[in-house]
Amino acid sequence: MNNVPEWISRSVSLLTSARSAADANAPVVEKPKTERSTHVRLQASMRRGEECLSPRALRRLLTQLQDVIAPRVSEVEGGRRAQALAAWYEDAEPGERRDFWLLLCEQFSPDASRFKTARERYEAAVGTPNEAQAEIALRRAMTSPRTRLLQRFAAFPDGMRFLIELRAELLKALKTDKRLLALDAELEQLFSTWFDVAFLQLKRLSWDSPASLIEKLIKYEAVHDIRSWADLKNRLAGDRRCYGFFHPSLPTEPLIFVEVALVEHLSDSIAPLLDETVAQVPLDRATTAIFYSISSTQTGLRGVSFGDSLIKTVAETLSAEFPRLRQFATLSPIPGFRAWLGKNAAQASERLDDKRRAELAGALALDGPEALTSAALLAAAEQASTLEARAPVALWLQQCAARYLALEMVDGRPVDPVARFHLGNGARIERVNWAGDRSAKGHKQAYGLMVNYLYDLKRIDKHRSQLAEGKIAASREVEKMAAGG
Repeated sequence: MNNVPEWISRSVSLLTSARSAADANAPVVEKPKTERSTHVRLQASMRRGEECLSPRALRRLLTQLQDVIAPRVSEVEGGRRAQALAAWYEDAEPGERRDFWLLLCEQFSPDASRFKTARERYEAAVGTPNEAQAEIALRRAMTSPRTRLLQRFAAFPDGMRFLIELRAELLKALKTDKRLLALDAELEQLFSTWFDVAFLQLKRLSWDSPASLIEKLIKYEAVHDIRSWADLKNRLAGDRRCYGFFHPSLPTEPLIFVEVALVEHLSDSIAPLLDETVAQVPLDRATTAIFYSISSTQTGLRGVSFGDSLIKTVAETLSAEFPRLRQFATLSPIPGFRAWLGKNAAQASERLDDKRRAELAGALALDGPEALTSAALLAAAEQASTLEARAPVALWLQQCAARYLALEMVDGRPVDPVARFHLGNGARIERVNWAGDRSAKGHKQAYGLMVNYLYDLKRIDKHRSQLAEGKIAASREVEKMAAGG
């Protein structure tokens, strides 16, 4: 800067000093962390930040995955190589497993240019003699190398179990890393094919079943905990049945199981069904099958639906064994009701007519109907276990539950998860039951309320069609209650 005027040099010096001082006093703003894709990491020489596998290790793992589906590798050899990688995965750290998933997602996706070309050729061929050939080429272009790779993993012994457990772990990471969505979607699609009901076998689980299988029931029971061996035996013998769907690749693992009670009428309380001291119903007098617990066992098969097929298959099996059976229904929890009512109690109280407001105000010893608030109603609901079914607060809760089940929908689907399952399978809401579950869990979920979903085998398709049109199938009793809630 020898030729620069002194005043310019001095000004620059002062400006630089002031800027440095300002920078020193300014708050430190961290740059947002951006994770490198595997495409970038594979070209790098050093790992960065919290990356787990080094670029060299990542390249080695990618080569091993590519070798599984190499063109000249047979199905048997490919399965053997996949099995070796599965063994590595079992011992891998969480970060190493995540890198494994990322490689599957980013390095084995469909060829975008090939897909684009095939799609354009198909669109041009529609309506011409070349349409069929163009469609075949498009289907092939849509098949990713990832599909072939996952098929090789499914081929070796215990490979299916490996993939199911891999997806169960993967599901936990989806919320924080959207790059993994493609792998999850592909696994779900493959599982939907591999676990189609045509490939499943219905088996009855009894007290004489292998101990390892009975222990699985205890482990996976998700609705009503099995408290003892006596409780378990009660659910498997006499007027009780338990059935599960099995897949040839997992012969000792029920994918989903249902517990059934054979009774003389529609059940309104879970306690008698779980009480091993209650006298058994003579099987020749049973007219109703109550599905009181349905539990899926494999988190990794989430999104693969075979619950509806299980219920229909069990109903047909029971009908063949017990011709007197006329009704097939559930006794189900209402797990989302309490939370929903907590958010919607104000609207529910506003729907009350003057007579009902006066009855509720009197029951709560309030100074007139104008003192009735949603907070007061919710506080009274906490004492639900002490109320009779016809008490004003109990009736209000039942009407609100009927409305929640029969009218409340989001995106064309019932709000309650259990209702969504059964109504989606073609059942209808038959009856809301007061004090159906007096356990702490039952009170926490729905103030002790339970519901019967009726499976009318002749009207299942009709009820499904109604739901598709935005109308929930319900009995007249429930519809009338819902209108008042």
